[in-house]
Amino acid sequence: QVQLVEAGGGLVQAGGSLRLSCAASGRTFSSNAMGWFRQAPGKEREFVAAISWGGTTSYADSVKGRFTISRDNAKNTAYLQMNSLKPEDTAVYYCAAGTTIATIAQGRWGQGTQVTVSS
Repeated sequence: QVQLVEAGGGLVQAGGSLRLSCAASGRTFSSNAMGWFRQAPGKEREFVAAISWGGTTSYADSVKGRFTISRDNAKNTAYLQMNSLKPEDTAVYYCAAGTTIATIAQGRWGQGTQVTVSS
């Protein structure tokens, strides 16, 4: 099984940038799709971005053009580069891994990392 650990969250001003990382352990990382979800206070968890093992990406409309998901299979790590951050991006960000992009939410999850964007 894949174990996931997120890092890179923090406090940033609106318009700033952060890069989240998701380090995976387990020999199946390269065959897993990876994704990022987020949950703001009082709201349901929502999809942010995902990347297949082959590099196909998918994004929520709210982050298209601002966030970029990538992966380095040699380092067993997935990344989420977040630019032009807005206060509404404030949330706990979770990394997930699944067999395909469509099944990520049913796979393994990390513990989450807090992202706070101040106005």
